[in-house]
Amino acid sequence: MEKSQYVAIEGPIGVGKSSLAELLAKELGGRTLLEAVDDNPFLPRFYADIKKYAFQTQLFFLLSRYQQQKEMFQQDLFRSSVVADYLFAKDRIFAYLNLDENELCLYEQVYRLLDTRIPKPDLVIYLQASTGVLLERISGRGIDYEKQVREDYLEKLVDAYNRYFFYYSDTPLLVVNTTDIDFVNNPADLASLVKEIRSIKGGAQHYIPVASR
Repeated sequence: MEKSQYVAIEGPIGVGKSSLAELLAKELGGRTLLEAVDDNPFLPRFYADIKKYAFQTQLFFLLSRYQQQKEMFQQDLFRSSVVADYLFAKDRIFAYLNLDENELCLYEQVYRLLDTRIPKPDLVIYLQASTGVLLERISGRGIDYEKQVREDYLEKLVDAYNRYFFYYSDTPLLVVNTTDIDFVNNPADLASLVKEIRSIKGGAQHYIPVASR
């Protein structure tokens, strides 16, 4: 990778997106763009009753992500590298997972109006992990509303992410399975991953950590 790049990190809840975004921004001498998840007032109620609060939660996230990305682009923050802990396009993963047919129709109309105005990343890093590992990491974070995340919902989310990125071709893509590595507490894991990121030229690539080989 060259300097002054826009990198987006994606993956299901608990996989380590924000942690890697902050670490990678330091390595690249850039800055982070972190999603304001806790600003969504519907989120705690969503995990308690997904069907009832899915549409409100989804629409809030869509508009919030759009506004954040728009402000970033207008301020010309791309003069230095930017590492985001989300990909704007991933919003549709959750929409198709949680909304009913009528809600989805309205959602798509709004999404299509906004998506064309959002800059595309130079690289997307998709972090994977087993459902068991994700549940352990979520439990370790100790966030109250996340305690309501059900295993069956998490499994459906992981499957939805895998399907989405299996067909993803909008930008260069690096797929990283984090089940057996810890880039937060193991400097060697982070260094190896950063080396791989710097070598990305294009297309879709799978990074197999040494611990997984």
